[in-house]
Amino acid sequence: MLRTIGLMSGTSLDGVDAAYVETDGERVGRFGRALTIPYPPALRRDLRALLDAAPALHAAGRLAGDPALLDCARRLTEHHAEAVAALGAPADLIGFHGQTILHRPAARPGERGHTWQIGDPALLARRTGVEVVHDFRSADVAAGGQGAPLVPVFHRVLAEALPKPVALLNLGGVGNVTWIGEGGELVAFDTGPANGPLDDLARRALGQDCDRDGALAAAGRVDAAVLARLSAHPYLAAPPPKSLDRLDFDRAIREAGVPGLAPADAAATLAAFCAACVAAAVRHLPAPPRQWLVAGGGRRNPALMRALEAALAAPLRPAEAEGWDGDALEAQAFGVLAARVARGLPLTFPGTTGAPRPMTGGRRVPAFS
Repeated sequence: MLRTIGLMSGTSLDGVDAAYVETDGERVGRFGRALTIPYPPALRRDLRALLDAAPALHAAGRLAGDPALLDCARRLTEHHAEAVAALGAPADLIGFHGQTILHRPAARPGERGHTWQIGDPALLARRTGVEVVHDFRSADVAAGGQGAPLVPVFHRVLAEALPKPVALLNLGGVGNVTWIGEGGELVAFDTGPANGPLDDLARRALGQDCDRDGALAAAGRVDAAVLARLSAHPYLAAPPPKSLDRLDFDRAIREAGVPGLAPADAAATLAAFCAACVAAAVRHLPAPPRQWLVAGGGRRNPALMRALEAALAAPLRPAEAEGWDGDALEAQAFGVLAARVARGLPLTFPGTTGAPRPMTGGRRVPAFS
């Protein structure tokens, strides 16, 4: 078993999750401590500005050398190093996802896709003295896959003893689902927006990073007409494989009329739309799940969980119901994925990203490089 530390900074832009895992990439020997280091407000603000600017910078060919990007990458990496130090666990490998600022997989065969995660793996290796595994998505995207989601192979390890089929739902800035069949078959894809639009609304309306405890959404009423316009988005009907950029639905949300609603009604409508996206995902699964297990920050929003319970015809429980840490699952996944890279095992599969075959990937930076 390898001693690994997985690091994840997701599309919610809330901070760095770090988790210790002992694993060979196919099994977990032991989970250790997990923690979150929140981003300072200035870094979060600058990362969000970079998300907004990334499409234009990429189109102009200036993304790689942009000074704001390089500065954010350095600061972000320093926070990841702080998370590793705070964890205080000896490790053989660090799985470093970095921060996604642009995700544009190929929309059709023959088209070239792009995915961009910022962070400095060499700096992280120097700061921590541990080998760093990074760049988990690029090989899949280059082969025509979506490059996302990456965690399904870890979900299969977690859910080995559970009755199948089962669905694991992660509600970060974007939602994604992993369906696991009776024989371990995997189908996975992004369902649609989750916390991202709700977080943006909370910042504008409340000056808060998120709708804490779903209080804003609970105080509002769903606007049926706006919800119907959002639910007609073609992404929901499109079959997998499919994945999303953090900002892919921003225009649709504006055009559907969400900004014209009172903040509480907007929050209630966005929560209902997240649930509608998950309900729409069921039509793309090979068989109805016997239960849904929910991880990510969205499970802490009672309004969102109530909307999901009403939308799904199967039991819905937080990840903690199985003894898992719903805040740490993605970080733990990158510890397992780092071990898979070290052993040359596949990270993605035709059923998870649309890759043409099971795909290896990732790159390694030796300690002190």
